[in-house]
Amino acid sequence: MLENMHTIVYINVQIKKKGDIMTTVTFTEFRKRASKLISQVERGSGFIILRHGKPVAEISPCSSLQGHEPSWKKPGLRLSAKGDSLSKAILKERATS
Repeated sequence: MLENMHTIVYINVQIKKKGDIMTTVTFTEFRKRASKLISQVERGSGFIILRHGKPVAEISPCSSLQGHEPSWKKPGLRLSAKGDSLSKAILKERATS
């Protein structure tokens, strides 16, 4: 009976990178627990995703973007040209045609 049972063990290994210790997660484990893992990233921790035992991606908080206003909230460039506006120029041309 025990011969047919398979046990899968996921080992959380820690890798030193740039002075920090990062937890590793298998790709399968990341797919199963993505929401919880992303929540951990929001709280400041990071991890490395392993596929077939090799690191393929590093997920870490966006420290460079904290405190910056998104580009869509920044005022756009205001363009100006001398002379009539485009709409006025089109109306003048239509009137003369």
